[in-house]
Amino acid sequence: MEVAAVDADVPEVRDYEEITAFLGDWGPFQKLIFLLLSVSIFPNGFTGLSIVFVGDVPDHRCSIPANLNLSEAWMNRTIPLVPGDDPHYSKCSRYRLDVIVNLSETFPDPDLVNMSGVEQEPCLDGWEYSREQYISTIVSEWDLVCNDDWKSPFSVLMFFAGVLVGSLFSGQLSDKFGRKIALFGSMAVQFVISSLQVFSPNWEIFCLLNFLIGLGRTSKYIAAFVLGTELQGKPIRILFCTLGVCISYAIGYMLLPLFAFFIRSWRMLLLAFSFSGLLYIPLWWFIPESPRWLMLNGRSKEAEEIFRYIAKKNGVMAPDVLFSDLEIEDMKAKSTKSHNPIINLVKTCNIRVITIISILLWMIINIGYYGLSLNTPNLHGNDYLNCFFSAAIEIPGYIASWLFLRRLSRRFTLTGTLLLAGAVLLLIQFIPSAISGLVTVLVMTGKLAITCGYAMIYVYTAELYPTAVRNTGVGMSSMASRLGSIVSPYIFYLGFYHENLPYILLGSFVALSGILVLLLPETFNHPLPDTIEQMQNIKRFRCRGVHKNHFCISKKRNLNTVEKGRKIKPATGLQQNQISL
Repeated sequence: MEVAAVDADVPEVRDYEEITAFLGDWGPFQKLIFLLLSVSIFPNGFTGLSIVFVGDVPDHRCSIPANLNLSEAWMNRTIPLVPGDDPHYSKCSRYRLDVIVNLSETFPDPDLVNMSGVEQEPCLDGWEYSREQYISTIVSEWDLVCNDDWKSPFSVLMFFAGVLVGSLFSGQLSDKFGRKIALFGSMAVQFVISSLQVFSPNWEIFCLLNFLIGLGRTSKYIAAFVLGTELQGKPIRILFCTLGVCISYAIGYMLLPLFAFFIRSWRMLLLAFSFSGLLYIPLWWFIPESPRWLMLNGRSKEAEEIFRYIAKKNGVMAPDVLFSDLEIEDMKAKSTKSHNPIINLVKTCNIRVITIISILLWMIINIGYYGLSLNTPNLHGNDYLNCFFSAAIEIPGYIASWLFLRRLSRRFTLTGTLLLAGAVLLLIQFIPSAISGLVTVLVMTGKLAITCGYAMIYVYTAELYPTAVRNTGVGMSSMASRLGSIVSPYIFYLGFYHENLPYILLGSFVALSGILVLLLPETFNHPLPDTIEQMQNIKRFRCRGVHKNHFCISKKRNLNTVEKGRKIKPATGLQQNQISL
């Protein structure tokens, strides 16, 4: 057999990290991009959860026409008292007004009348809303109460449905037109739609525009996330994904109750949020396109111009020739190469089970995160302070996740945070109503733990999947998480049946998700797998065709190995990810 000679002088195709090594990892340009892209995430914090105040339900009661000429004493008796552990006046019914008028003419003092036998009727003349906290909300403007109380959470559902659709198409738009175009295009869409929503004539139009806002919001977030990841060096990426993006989102979330405290009208509040988008127009001239994307699409000249611009900003000398002819040809070849289909996520038993567990984890964590975030008006105490604390508690959560990702096991830290969140939420049902402040403390503790898990699951999922399907795997999990977001507004409506039922359900689901994490393999200090065959095996789950070196391989390959009489020594430690099958 003849063996072709290898020419030692033929240059090799370098990877992206080798090509850009001369730029450094943390120069002035990288610091500026880190700051600008992080700042661009601020609006996501208050647009996503503004419904907490825009759609809050003020205290209300049936409206009583003033032309009835009832005395003040009789006006106060037109609303029936609902008995129970917490007696309160009915919000959806009143005594029949014709009966009240007749009784008032006969009995000037209503205390002389037994009202228990008086027939009741719905609020035929609308409702009166308290203006103690709000000038207006969408609930008070369009009477989204009583039989129409489902409409307020439905408007939240429409927002998260837009986020779901946006997550399906934003990646494709970013891959086709570029990260920068996707980022600023979604900013423009979000500004225009948010401005139009201020003038919504009815609830139906408001919901439609809320859907479009959700679509633009997630497109902007994903584009900024991907662009920052591709422009930063390897040591800075985890820092950008956790402290940069996530803390910026939390700061924007913290600004929400501050704006809402001073702006009590829902239309003016949304107008203030929408015009904040104008502040980001100048970023167009400071944020470049992703050189990785340009190189992948065969646009080497544009990528070279950006590299030389970065080198100038960092004060370093760029090589005279950045790309060899072979590397340029390689870029052109990659630009026409098709990507792996979604079917690869269920190709083998091992990756199939990892995909199912990842989808469940993302859904449950999202239900817990948004369920607790949207529930802040229902907590005891000041709504604005509760919302601020719910946002501020995320910052130590993101910092903790960054420290955990740097130092500790992915599997056990994620399990610990989710079990902690589940335990404190389940503990709420045993807290007496007399010490309601303790309930708020437990809810904030649960929010802290879930936020930490929310940040960690991004990195952990990316490390579980091989390079061949990593983007597809994370995208599928992210899409599943949007389904959890859609469900979250209705979780706390179960409180009408039992006060602690929402916390019992959330605590049980989150604790279950913590147990599911134990089935996943550990990725800390393990090299990222490039192919499906190099993935680590799931724990405590036997796949058909599992080889004794802990990889899921086919029976056919096992039989071929036995027939040839080959003996494979079991791999341990980091070697498991380096075996070529």
